[in-house]
This record gives sequence, structure tokens and C-alpha cells, in this order.
Amino acid sequence: MLGYNDKRNFFRMMVNSACEIVVNDDESSRTLHAVCKDISATGMSFEVEEQSVEIGTAVDVYIESTNSQIPSLSAKARVVRSEYNDDATCVIGVEITEMN
Repeated sequence: MLGYNDKRNFFRMMVNSACEIVVNDDESSRTLHAVCKDISATGMSFEVEEQSVEIGTAVDVYIESTNSQIPSLSAKARVVRSEYNDDATCVIGVEITEMN
């Protein structure tokens, strides 16, 4: 669990929610199916079955709500962290630049 020692400006909420990430890199745009692991007021992290996504890449994030009282999330973000795991997945950290 994340605590005060992380020195974050905002607390992170742990989630395990399916989401779509549209990667807008120089070559083209592609859609990745991911699992959102955590989210805060300014960022979030995902786990994808991809080797990596370049730091600085612009992405569009969409998380469909399963509750009628909570709206779906749509945001533009920028990749600030990309860590490859031994199990052929990648954890991507993004900074939210715009909420739609």
C-alpha cells in the first residue's frame, strides 16, 4: 500500500479496471487493452501486454464505468514511466494532461 513516505501530492486509489489506451506515437496510433492498476488526481498506471511504450508518448485513456452513478473516464495523458516485467507485461505510468 502506498503511504505518506511516497511523498506524493495526491493519494492513489487502487483499482483493477479494464481500460483502453490509444497510443499516439510518431509511426501511427494503436489501441491497447490494459488494466488500470491505480489512479490519482494527476496520474494513473496501467499494465499492458506490450514490451514498452516510449516515455513522452501521448496517449488517450478510456475507462468504462460499470456503475450508472459514476461517469466513465476519458483523458489525454503523457507517458512518464514504462517498466518491462519478466512476465512479458509492461507497467506504464502516465500524467494526466486533460480530462474530457
